[in-house]
Amino acid sequence: MGFEQRLRASLTQRQEQGLYRQRLTLDSAQGPVVRMQGRDYLNFCSNDYLGLAAHPRLVESFQRAAAQYGVGSGASHLVCGHSRPHHELEEALAEMTGRPRALLFSSGYAANTGTLTSLLQPGDNVFQDRLNHASLLDGGLHSGARFRRFAHNDVADLDAKLAAVEGSGLVVVDGVFSMDGDSAPLGELAALCRRQDAWLMVDDAHGFGVMGESGAGSVQAAGMGIKEVPVLMATLGKALGTGGAFVAGDDYLIEGLIQQARNYIYTTALAPALAAATLTSLAILREEAWRRNHLVTLIQRFRDGANQLGLPLMASNSAIQPLKVGDATQATAMSQTLRERGLLIGAIRPPTVPSGTSRLRITLSAAHSPQQVDRLLEELALCQKQSI
Repeated sequence: MGFEQRLRASLTQRQEQGLYRQRLTLDSAQGPVVRMQGRDYLNFCSNDYLGLAAHPRLVESFQRAAAQYGVGSGASHLVCGHSRPHHELEEALAEMTGRPRALLFSSGYAANTGTLTSLLQPGDNVFQDRLNHASLLDGGLHSGARFRRFAHNDVADLDAKLAAVEGSGLVVVDGVFSMDGDSAPLGELAALCRRQDAWLMVDDAHGFGVMGESGAGSVQAAGMGIKEVPVLMATLGKALGTGGAFVAGDDYLIEGLIQQARNYIYTTALAPALAAATLTSLAILREEAWRRNHLVTLIQRFRDGANQLGLPLMASNSAIQPLKVGDATQATAMSQTLRERGLLIGAIRPPTVPSGTSRLRITLSAAHSPQQVDRLLEELALCQKQSI
């Protein structure tokens, strides 16, 4: 079968199985309300957890830095693309996470795959939670190490798998799981890694900026530091509202990545203006704790309301609130019905989640109002009744 025929067959199969994906084209900035094709929609599918993506201070910082440094960085960090805002942002992220150093990457995917393929060698062992993000799984698979997956958040299963192997071991988990919204048992995992002489790496894309006393993420919320979690990764395009990602750790880790991580060495650096805007995000994070507090209040309001309405939410205390549906076609139909009623909520289907576990992935933001959350509950209840 030729390439064109193969592609046609694959696309047709996806459409028949309710797995076909389509992009949304927004005509507005991110926010609790977005505009698309001349209509306003309540937005409950963005990862802009603190409502910073279109914040005036970030826009001003970006514009000011663009006027000074231009739009493009022009080269990779190791050639001549590393500007003062990049350097200052790395220092600020290291300070926030309580680590000696941090290193910027162009995306979370690049950070995860670059870190894992740099750290691991043939003969090593990498252990990953079954529900880890695709970038973590790909990094582990491409590293050449012996790759093993353990049952979701099952420390006993991981313990048995660690005990059965010899050689260096790296345990990799999401701090907050992107499709289920639940958190990894970091305290138990760190204790196990200490007993088994393994390293622990945490991808905190969905916890950084939201969790912890100062917003430093799920590792801070668990009361742990670099000794317990030697490798910390987080993204900047979610709670911080900008883009890119970073890895934080000790001097050896960061220098090793600078010298070896192909995803860092062979890619153009982030725009300096984006780094400058992220510095402003960190300042707002320090100054406006009310954003995290308001988000927590909204999450509880939503879960209480969903419980009263009998909506089948999955167990999550994060801003990610998945509503169980099961069938992919039904999840797609519910998402479309909600869109027709003015709400944007994504239908998550295989292969992103296991077969039979399709869901509506509802995400809340500090920019939402209580009234908007109440409207969401009303529409979900109505949609649920119509789908039965």
